[in-house]
Amino acid sequence: MSVLAKLKSQNDEFSTWRRHIHQHPETAFEEVQTSDYVAKLLTEWGVEIHRGMAKTAVVGIIKGKAGNSNRGLGLRADLDALNILEETNVKHCSKHQGKMHACGHDGHTAMLLAATKHLSETRNFDGTVYAIFQPAEEGGGGGNVMVQEGFFKKFPCEAVFGMHNWPWQPEGTFAICEGPMTASTDTFKVTVQGKGGHAAFPHTTIDPIVCAAQIVSAIQHIVSRNVDPADSGVISVCKFQAGTESLNVVPDTVALGGTVRAFKPATRKMLEEKLRHVVKSVADAFGAQVEIEWKAGYPSVVNSAKETEFARQVAADVVGKDKVLPFTPTMGGEDFAYFLQASPGAYIALGTGKTDKDPGLHNPHFDFNDDMLPVGAAYWVRMAETWLKGK
Repeated sequence: MSVLAKLKSQNDEFSTWRRHIHQHPETAFEEVQTSDYVAKLLTEWGVEIHRGMAKTAVVGIIKGKAGNSNRGLGLRADLDALNILEETNVKHCSKHQGKMHACGHDGHTAMLLAATKHLSETRNFDGTVYAIFQPAEEGGGGGNVMVQEGFFKKFPCEAVFGMHNWPWQPEGTFAICEGPMTASTDTFKVTVQGKGGHAAFPHTTIDPIVCAAQIVSAIQHIVSRNVDPADSGVISVCKFQAGTESLNVVPDTVALGGTVRAFKPATRKMLEEKLRHVVKSVADAFGAQVEIEWKAGYPSVVNSAKETEFARQVAADVVGKDKVLPFTPTMGGEDFAYFLQASPGAYIALGTGKTDKDPGLHNPHFDFNDDMLPVGAAYWVRMAETWLKGK
């Protein structure tokens, strides 16, 4: 019996885990109940665990049969949910008002649990597998915290691999690409300080609304005239706040904000520099003052070449070569990037879409496709057994 067939026969158990986690969503660095649940299962299977890193992380340590190799491999899943009010109406709907697993991290955790259980029973490899259950992917940077707290010193890995469900991709397929998979995720806030006054006498004011409108327009040209067409970048203004209910008053200030995305570090740096320059220049032209707050977000997930090809071959071994697709890099963000800055590795997308009309990620109607739990788990198992193949 193949690994996938065996895992499919156990999917009722995997689905129970996934749905339990779905019912009890917890957000960044607050995944106490979730990590307790993961640790309890790992302990029942005789898996050595390490806790306390990044507050709520759990690392399962599975040693192969031979027990004489110092080789190590990291497999990572994320634990956290989102601050979204669930609207699925499924029986396993969130019990925590205003929080839900709208990105499938419940599925990621269940898949790695399933793989860990299988690996702990068979141990058909030579070395150590580190099953990484990471907190705070959704904006908290839990991956960065784990790396900064010395994850790779405590758990030496030759490589580390990650996976994300992809509901826009046909179920049972995998997709991957070498190089950038996701974008960096910086944000900016701009305060335009003008001089308010009566709207009937605009010549006595320094109108921050007109100035801010020109700033919004001007920064839209940064990407189109500075980024190589073969490269990619995004600048989106997502906040514009000004004025009051009084429609004859020019306000003193306007607040802008948005996000900046890029694949390449050099492009990321250039976009910040250009945005600062354009904002300041436009404000100077209007006689206004500006304050710019820039917050660096996640870096780009960049898959290393050797590990990408290895992941592609493992995926083909599980589902067939025809179901392993090229991945088009996305402007979304992912903090697995921090692991890949510290170690070789690769990130892969698991197709979970049943139809073209499935709700996408971060949607209040989203629910993980449980039929894909054995597929993801089989990928993890075959990866560990192949990478740490005994002599």
